Order: sequence, then C-alpha cells, then structure tokens
Amino acid sequence: MSPTTAVGPALPAWAEVDLGALAHNVGVLRHRAPGADLMAVVKADAYGHGLVPVARTAVAAGAAWLGVAQLAEAFALRDAGVTAPVLSWLSVPGSDFAGAVRRDVDLSASAPWALDEIAAAARAEGRTARVHLKVDSGLGRGGAYGQDWTALVRHARPLEAEGVVRVVGVWTHFAFADAPDHPTVLAQQERFFEAAAEAEREGCRPEVRHLANSAATLVHPAAHADLVRPGLALYGLSPVPQVDDDFGLRPVMTLRARLALVKGLPAGQGVSYGHAYVTPGDTVVGLVPAGYGDGVPRNATNVGPVLVGDHRTTVAGRVCMDQFVVDLGPDSTARAGDVVTLFGGAPGEPTAQQWADATGTISYEIVTRIGPRVPRVVIGSHAGSDAGSDAGSPAGEVPGP
Repeated sequence: MSPTTAVGPALPAWAEVDLGALAHNVGVLRHRAPGADLMAVVKADAYGHGLVPVARTAVAAGAAWLGVAQLAEAFALRDAGVTAPVLSWLSVPGSDFAGAVRRDVDLSASAPWALDEIAAAARAEGRTARVHLKVDSGLGRGGAYGQDWTALVRHARPLEAEGVVRVVGVWTHFAFADAPDHPTVLAQQERFFEAAAEAEREGCRPEVRHLANSAATLVHPAAHADLVRPGLALYGLSPVPQVDDDFGLRPVMTLRARLALVKGLPAGQGVSYGHAYVTPGDTVVGLVPAGYGDGVPRNATNVGPVLVGDHRTTVAGRVCMDQFVVDLGPDSTARAGDVVTLFGGAPGEPTAQQWADATGTISYEIVTRIGPRVPRVVIGSHAGSDAGSDAGSPAGEVPGP
C-alpha cells in the first residue's frame, strides 16, 4: 500500500499498525517454541500499538494467553470482550483485586501481603483466585528472593486448602536473555526450575511454568518450559539486535508524517531553537509536524533518521514539542503534504532500531513512547488469517491531504 493513498482527513502524523504483520510474528514465535503455549505481552497499550486490536489479533493468530503489567490493562481487555486467559503482574497494596477475581484475571504474587489481599478479595467474591507465584531467580527486581520464596510458597498452601487461592503458575524473568552467552542465563534457568520443583514438593500443582521473554523465546529453547512470553518480538523488533538475524519478524508499526512547510534557507542560517544546526550551504528545508509531545525523542537532534520521498536525511536542529526540521538539500523538489517516514520496516525506511541506536536507547522505548496525539491507523486485518502468512487485506488506508 502506498503511503500517499488519500483517504479520510489529513493528519499531521500517524502510526500505521499492520495487524497482518503482527499475526505473522505470532506464527513465527509459535514455530520457534512448538512445545509451549504463547502469551502475547500487550502491556503499555501493546507497546504503543493499541491494546485491544493487538490482543484480538494475537489471540486469533494462536496466542493462548495475554500478559499485561497493570490491572487497568487487564480490565480494559475484559471490558472489550476479550476472554482469553490474562495475567496481570504488577500491583500495589490496595489494588482492585476483587475486580480482577470477578473478571477472571490471573494475578501474580511476589510476597505474602499480595496473597493475603488476593485471598480476601476472593472470599468477598465467593470465588477462587488464580495466582502465579513469582520467583526472583537473579534479576533482582520483582519476585521472591532466596528464603522468601520458601516463605511465599508455604504462605500460599493454606490459602489453597481453604479454596480461595489456586496456584496455577510459577514464573520468573531474565536479566540478560538478550545476551545469549551471558552466564546468568543458565544460572537463572537452573534456579527457576529448582524453585518450581520446591513449590511442587510443598504441594502446589501449577498448570504453567514460564520464564522466556522475547529473546529467550528466539534463542534459548531450553527456557521455553510450558509457556513463552514474547513482547517486543510480537511487534517485529529484534530483542537481540547484536545478532545479525531478523528471525523472519516483520515490523508492525510505521510512523509517518506530512511536511507542513517547505522553504529555502541561505547558507549559514541557524535552524530551530538554539541554532543547533546551521545550514552548510543554500538549501531547502522541510517542517515535520511531530515532536517530543508525540514521542519523538528530543535527543534525536541532528541524528534522527528520516525518509522524505526517496531522500534519506536526518533531523536538522532541535526536536521541539510539536515539530522538527529536516534539511532536504538544495535540489529538493519536495512540497508541503509530502510523506515523511520516521521509521518502519519497508526497504529503505529507517527502523526503530536505527532510531534507538541514534538516540542511545532501545527500540522498545521508540515505539512505546509514541503518544496518544498520534492516531493509530490499522492497515491489516487478522480475521480468518493464517498466523504464518499475510493476514487479510488492508482494513484502513493512510489518511491523505
């Protein structure tokens, strides 16, 4: 589909979300972990791609589970009619555990207080809460560490006997899965399976053991266990960019804008705030109506790669809240309304990874930070699609001038 197709009202900037690419990526990841179920991680508005349409697409393409960080995300899925199993893993004391139990949301517990609050909510609802116990196997972040794991497991058992809690999962998270040869990978894996065995010796009977994120799903088959939890890879971005392999994944998001102004500037003219860029000669510049208020990194000043037509260039000068400038060169014939591609996946387009490299961050942040002022335009359909093939025809086109 051409990015210049004129449909609907003009937009300064928009993010195309290709649900066909997403379905394809689910198929790739399932193929990589054939002995495990797949949990599609859709936290943070599906990494900025759109929570509900991404969740529905992932389930239709074969994801057995959905994973979110916060209860509000799980509730939004349930309220939208998504019925697949959902795990929510980041809560604080006083969270709406009753609402979670009522909506059949699985909950993570890393400490006894969480089990107690979940159990109290289950009693009030007259139901059994489904809980995944998290072990800190070496990340040093969430989960029960060392002897706290034993205490957590033993705290869960009487609640299971009472019937208010059921331990359906045991899980952990890697610290260095994106570094395939790092010694902590094997050490965490061994610690995790020891912890799972301890829980079983104490009488827990989990349905699923899970530890593999995107990187482990792709490069650590020994960590697949019963369930893999890819996030970034679902969206077609490599979690191990240092490995020269795209794993057959297709980028799901393409960020575009339209030139708001094209004009000539003389040699030696400073551009935008602070004159961080000075024109080296007579040239033509274009104004792109997207800025850090939309999620374009401010530190992309003079380094963020962009494509205008078939001309590759970079941000010229400071990224402002709503706009930035590009130097199009003295011979440019660009006009207002022409399409600018910040990142995507088609040949010749800058990528989210290239933006990450230019700005000293990770591709996760580049896509997730795209703000709500940027409309998401769905360009693919998942209905009835084969997860391993192109999924349907475009359901929406790029808005035109």
